[in-house]
Amino acid sequence: MDTPSNDITAPEPVTPAQEALTTIALNTGDSRGALDTLADSEVLVPVPDDASEEDAYDPTAVALPVLEQPSGEQVVPVFTTEVEMADLLPFVSRYRVVPLGALASQWPDIDLSLTIDASSPHGLTLDSEDVRTLLARPQD
Repeated sequence: MDTPSNDITAPEPVTPAQEALTTIALNTGDSRGALDTLADSEVLVPVPDDASEEDAYDPTAVALPVLEQPSGEQVVPVFTTEVEMADLLPFVSRYRVVPLGALASQWPDIDLSLTIDASSPHGLTLDSEDVRTLLARPQD
């Protein structure tokens, strides 16, 4: 009798944020509703390697990891799950969990894009204006 291999891992459950990204990517359903779901979701923000321990865990601020694309565009990568983050940035050892709408409401007023799950088929990149207008939520 053959014994099933334990090397097979169960697929990660799809999060509401990932469902929203898929809806937006496929342009199906209610895009506004999908954006609202996304804005209400928490994302993982990698802590930059050069951030001090104090800056990395300061509850009043988030150090943004900025990556420069070959085109010169600067983007901040965030992720819906640890698996998504590990697919693109396997070397990340520290990250913060942040409500995306809160992050967007404090987005810097510079030319800085946001990319969510960049390496996945449902990835989304927004320019700085779209981050603030489509995802920002008022702070309590």
